[in-house]
Amino acid sequence: MTDILDALLGLGDKLAAHVILAAAAIALGIAIALPLAVWASRSQPVAKIALGFASLVQTIPALALLALFFPILLSLRAVFGEGLPTLGFLPALLALALYALLPILRNAVTAREHMAAGVLEAADGVGMTGWQKLRMVEAPLAAPYIMAGIRTAAVWTIGAATLSTTIGQPSLGDPIFAGLQTQNWALVLAGCIASAGLAIIADTLLGAVERGFAERKKWLIWGGGAIALLGIAASAWALRAQSNDDAVVIGAKSFSEQYILAQLVGQRLEDAGYAVEYRDGLGSAVVHNAVTTGAIDIAFDYTGTIWTNQLGRTDNPGREETYQTIAAWERETTGTRVLGRLGFENAYALAMRQDRAAQLGIVTMEDLARAAPNLTIGGDVEFFERPEWIAVRDAYSLKFADQRNFTSTFMYDALTGGEADVISAYTSDGRVAADKLVIIEDIKGAFPSYDAIVLLSPDTAQDAKLVAILEPLMGAIDVDAMRRANFAVDRLDNKKSPRAAAEELARDIGL
Repeated sequence: MTDILDALLGLGDKLAAHVILAAAAIALGIAIALPLAVWASRSQPVAKIALGFASLVQTIPALALLALFFPILLSLRAVFGEGLPTLGFLPALLALALYALLPILRNAVTAREHMAAGVLEAADGVGMTGWQKLRMVEAPLAAPYIMAGIRTAAVWTIGAATLSTTIGQPSLGDPIFAGLQTQNWALVLAGCIASAGLAIIADTLLGAVERGFAERKKWLIWGGGAIALLGIAASAWALRAQSNDDAVVIGAKSFSEQYILAQLVGQRLEDAGYAVEYRDGLGSAVVHNAVTTGAIDIAFDYTGTIWTNQLGRTDNPGREETYQTIAAWERETTGTRVLGRLGFENAYALAMRQDRAAQLGIVTMEDLARAAPNLTIGGDVEFFERPEWIAVRDAYSLKFADQRNFTSTFMYDALTGGEADVISAYTSDGRVAADKLVIIEDIKGAFPSYDAIVLLSPDTAQDAKLVAILEPLMGAIDVDAMRRANFAVDRLDNKKSPRAAAEELARDIGL
C-alpha cells in the first residue's frame, strides 16, 4: 500500500499533463460537434454523414487512432514546414477530439429531433429569427442532453488519453505502460487509480452542470463549471512552472533496457547541469522519426532494427559493415548523428525452455522448423510484422501451429507458463538465464546484428558539451552488465526501478 501511495504522490506532472490534454480534446470536440449538430438538425443528409463519420471513428481502436496521426502529421510537415510537431500534444489532441465527437454530436442531434413541435412552432409564431430561436429555445431545451453527451465524452477521453504515451505525450499512461513493462504493479495501480479518479471527478462536476441546466439552477451550472475551470487552470500553471524549452528530451522504447539506458544518460546530463525530460513507451518507427525530426533529442536503437526498418535491407554483410553503412546513411539522409555503439548487442533470437528444447531435440533453427507445425510461437507486439521475422521465417520455412502476441514482459511469462513453446527473446535480457532458456542457433545468419547505438538529433549533435558527456559510454557496456541491469528491473523479488538500475549499471561499468 505504501508503494502505491508513493507512486501516486509522484504523479503530479503526469496528472497535470493528462488534465490539460483531456480538457483541450473535449473542448475541441465540443467546438466541432455543436455547430455540426445545428447544421445537422436542419439537414437530414448532413445528419447522416456527420453521425456516420463519428460512429466510424469510434470503431477505430483509440491506440490505432493516436498512431495514425503520426504519419498524417509527418506528411503535412513537408507542406507546412519543420515547425509542425509530429509527436506529443498535437496528434494526441486531434485523435482524442475525434474520439470525443460522437456522444456530444449524437446527444445534440437527438435532443433537437425530440423537441416538442409545438414549442418550435410557437417560436416561429411570435416572429423569432433563426438565431433567436436557437439561443432562446433550442439551446436551453437541448442543454441537459448535450451535457450528458459531454459527460460521456469526458470519461471516454480521460481513459483513452492514457494511450497518448505511445506517441510521446506525457500522461497518466506513463506509469501504466512503464509498470506493465517492468512488472511494477504499484506503478500500474497508481496510474489506473489516478485516471479513474480524474474521470469520476470530471463526471461529477459535469453532472452538476447537467443537473443545473435540467432544473434551471444557475448556481449548479456556475459552481460545477468554476471548479472544473479552476482545476484546469491549476494544471496549466503547474505545467508552465515545470516546463523548460531548453530541456534535453530522451526517448525510449517500451521495454526495460530502454528505460534503463534513458535514465543512465539522463543522470549524466543532469549531473552536468542539463534539464532532462523523458518520452517513454515509444514504438520503433516513432522513435526513429522523432529523433530525425528533432521531436526528441536522444534515442537508443539497434543496428538490425534500422537496417531492416529504415534502409529496407534484407542482406547481412556483417556487424562492422552494417554499422558503418547505417552511420553514413543517417548522416547523409536524415542528418542524425550515430554517436557510437554502447558495447553490447540486443538481438532478436528464438528461445525455448531448456527442458522443452531437450525433450524435442531442438538445437538449431532447422531442428525447430521440423517441430514447428506442432508448436506455438509467441512474439512481442510488433515482432510478426517486422522484416526480421519474415527473413527468418522464409530462410527456415517456419510454419507454426499458432502464433500469439504479448507485451515483452508477458511474453516470457507465457513461455515459462506453457502458453507458448517458442518466443522472440532478446539476447541481452537477464530473463534468458534466469528462466533457464536456450537460444536456438541461427546457423544461416538470418537475423542481422543488433548492436545498441546512440542517436542524436541534428541540432543536438551540434552540442559539443553534450557529446563529450556521452562519449565515455561508447563501448563501455558489455552484454553481461546490461543483462544484470535488465534483470534487476524485470525480476519479481527485490525489484529495482529503472533509475536505480541505471545507477547500479553506472557503478558496474566504472562511471
